[in-house]
Amino acid sequence: MKPPRARRTGPRSPRRLVRPAAALSAIALTAAALTATVGASTASAATIKVGLGGYTDTRPAGTIGPSNSDGAPLTPKVTARMAGQAVPTNDWWSSLVFQRYAGNPYSENLYAHPFTFKAAAAGLEVGYPTNPTITPDGRQYDFTHTKDLTVGVAGLNAPDTKADGWTDWTVTPKWADASHTFSATIGHGLPYVYAHATGGAAQVTASGTPTVFANEGNVLGITVGGHHYGLFAPTGTSWNVNGTVLSAALGAKDYYSVAVLPSPSDLALFRTYAYSFVTDTKVAWNYDAGSVTTSYTATTTAQEGSQTGTLLALYPHQWKASSDPLTALTYTSPRGQMKVRQGSGFSTVMKADAILPSLPDVGAQDRAALGAMVREVANASDPFVGASDTYWTGKALARLGQLVPIADQLGDTATRDKLLGLMKGRLQTWFAGTGSTVFAYDTVWKTLIGYPASYGSDGELNDHHFHYGYYIQAAATVARYDAAWAADSAWGGMVKLLAKDAANADRADTRFPWLRSFDPYAGHGWAAGHAAFAAGNNEESSSESLNFSAGLILYGSATGDTALRDLGIYLYTTESRAVEQYWFNADQSAFPAGFGHQTAGMVWGSGAAYSTWWTASPGMIHGINYLPITGGSLYLARRQDDIKANLTELKANNGGVFTDWRDLAWEFQALADPVAAKANWDAGKDGYTPEEGESKAHTYHWIYNLATLGTLDPATTSDQPTSAVFVNGGTRTHVAHNYSTAARAVHFSDGYTLNVPARSTASERGSFQDGGSGGVPSPSPSPSPSPTPSPSPSPTSSPSVPPTSGSTFYLQPGGGLTTAYGTGAAGSTIVSAGGTNHDGTPYLPTVYELRNVNGTLRAGAATEFDLYLDAGTAVGLGQQVRISYDLTGDGSFDRVETYRYFATDPVVGWERYSATAGLASATGSLGNLANGTVRVEVWSAIGNAPAQLRTGATQAQGSASVLRIPFS
Repeated sequence: MKPPRARRTGPRSPRRLVRPAAALSAIALTAAALTATVGASTASAATIKVGLGGYTDTRPAGTIGPSNSDGAPLTPKVTARMAGQAVPTNDWWSSLVFQRYAGNPYSENLYAHPFTFKAAAAGLEVGYPTNPTITPDGRQYDFTHTKDLTVGVAGLNAPDTKADGWTDWTVTPKWADASHTFSATIGHGLPYVYAHATGGAAQVTASGTPTVFANEGNVLGITVGGHHYGLFAPTGTSWNVNGTVLSAALGAKDYYSVAVLPSPSDLALFRTYAYSFVTDTKVAWNYDAGSVTTSYTATTTAQEGSQTGTLLALYPHQWKASSDPLTALTYTSPRGQMKVRQGSGFSTVMKADAILPSLPDVGAQDRAALGAMVREVANASDPFVGASDTYWTGKALARLGQLVPIADQLGDTATRDKLLGLMKGRLQTWFAGTGSTVFAYDTVWKTLIGYPASYGSDGELNDHHFHYGYYIQAAATVARYDAAWAADSAWGGMVKLLAKDAANADRADTRFPWLRSFDPYAGHGWAAGHAAFAAGNNEESSSESLNFSAGLILYGSATGDTALRDLGIYLYTTESRAVEQYWFNADQSAFPAGFGHQTAGMVWGSGAAYSTWWTASPGMIHGINYLPITGGSLYLARRQDDIKANLTELKANNGGVFTDWRDLAWEFQALADPVAAKANWDAGKDGYTPEEGESKAHTYHWIYNLATLGTLDPATTSDQPTSAVFVNGGTRTHVAHNYSTAARAVHFSDGYTLNVPARSTASERGSFQDGGSGGVPSPSPSPSPSPTPSPSPSPTSSPSVPPTSGSTFYLQPGGGLTTAYGTGAAGSTIVSAGGTNHDGTPYLPTVYELRNVNGTLRAGAATEFDLYLDAGTAVGLGQQVRISYDLTGDGSFDRVETYRYFATDPVVGWERYSATAGLASATGSLGNLANGTVRVEVWSAIGNAPAQLRTGATQAQGSASVLRIPFS
């Protein structure tokens, strides 16, 4: 059955109308903080203080909490022994505990994979769908639950089903009537149902007459609906086959198990582990120097005998990342082929995905135009564009947050600080714990709900990770510039509370379920709090889920909370691999033949759909899994082939063009083909409306900087989480952001070491202090082996000038070029052009020169430079550079490169002139340098006033004028 779709009836801006999405929970306060049940507003409502802010113990008047479809309040459907526990909503099995429909006290379909289940009065329906149904329009496929068996106890007729326990990827539903009890432990990757029954014989009822292919007394092999099952009763008992009913008198025992078999010949192997019941499962992770190792452990308890271990079916994102030996056994699933591991667990190793708080300032964008775009947003009459609920407020906050570092890079500190002030003010309003704009804690469901809520984040506990991820991202930006604001004793405690609502990783913290919004075995989040759909749970915007994880990384890094940071890295890296396979079908192995698409807008427990909750627009179906585009979107660039395939499909389904959310499409395209994205921006920048959480300034900045940086090198990692490596032709750019208050060396896996000043972003192209008053004490880095330096060649000429080997030279006052940063920034005067055009011909140039240089020409490489210029308030000025190479030091320049002049703006502040301006002319050719000479000449090409060239800057000061020559 295809789940119902919401219909859009209003304008485009209210993007989601009704959608089941993922719900989640909060972070740490004092132990006594969360004690009162949220109810209707009363005079006794209290604000529980968290630093300078807090939350309320009572919902605002007129609001709702978790409710069924009729609007009646709900409590979790659990057994007495689990009462008061933090219930995992937003999971594959949550309809067991969240009774969305009054007429169904059991469950909706449960998609564990390879099994499917549904609770009923007589026990647990069991299925193993292997043939998908595909809608006539080819837009959705489902491996819909179809009952092969009902597993239970003879005579059971329970009034309901309740959860009697759960672990990281299993749940144990329980049935009870006046004279029977029955429970069954089921889970992701488990090919067994582990049953306990009292009050009658073990009973398995087939949906049709079974074919018995093996009968060994207490072990029975049957085929039903084309699927093979093993039934395992205690030793000394035997199965009785009576038409469609199979039963075994348990005597003094209370256990049995049922397994789905890849083939009848596998019965003996499955018998080995049939009585080794899985009683606990745990996921653990470790981040170390660019790598995430995740362990999956199943604890077993023998019901008879002494066998330990079990059989576990791994999803594709798991077996592709595991070196543990696997059997030849496989299962069919909506995610593609599952492979079977024999033992008590397995581990995966994944390279941590690249992430940056923002892109470095290396592009050739028109800085005046970019600044005007930033100020247009900052100075708008309502920068929050009417946002009032948690989702749209979050998006508005994040939109402003993306502009903060851009304003900072432009030297517009007034606008930067205005944006930060707007963000702080709105965050503090939400974090105050008073009024109608507030977060309220519900002790029954153990969750923090923001009011005004939206898209079921209150009544259905949907989407908390989507909503709160934007708040955490915004807070990470504030923390980057203002560490005091983000202190736990100030506003940071509330930020962490939101983080814990969605992703509580502290097993001792019983205020919230463990990783509410993330399914650690499936590898991704779930959006619906109740999962009450025939297709199971769902997640539409995988990218908003990853935005939450990215927020944890950045906020943890900015505040020195390495546990929060590493949690974010685990979530971010794991989910990126799942999205790659199950949303984008990167390896062409997840989607079944007949599904008419290579991209899914949303993933369901039963399959996937080329759709959204509110529109059939291809641009939005694709774009909902791009947005928001940030430095936390670099995971998308791991598979550039997939980006190109995704956009090819988008265009094919959309008349060959980008229409809706074209800015998102351009930004996504820039991750794989920045030249094409830049051309699309240049052609279309004046004729589109930005997506609601995006701005023209950020899109422009993103595309133009990637046009210079190139595309991501996902194979290269570093020992600094906030880092990335880009490749543009033969030029590699290593980028890292250092949140700490001390400089640090970042070691990349390709052998490159980048020195990054405190509170700065750095690359080979220079550094920029963009940390304001943020920063945390520097962590102790893991020791890295010291490289053995290459010996310097012996001098052969000019002994008074030591030979130099290097490729990066910093401009110094007085005309020097050095391989080291300067000792203090100074302004070197570029003489006025005197009102005459000197374009292409040096006129009274300021000259920087280095002699006796040795180097081997790098094939395909080119000259690069960053010169920081300031024309003050003078209008109509342009500076130009010529770079000359005398390869042998004989006084004759073999290669001369003149670049197009750079038109400075009449605003005080350093502007960056780079090689992306392009060559105006070039003569000669390059070869190896042998005691050669490198010369830089800077002059005024046009204008009637002098300008300043920044020289001598230290690494900490940033904006160092630098020349990078194409030699090694």
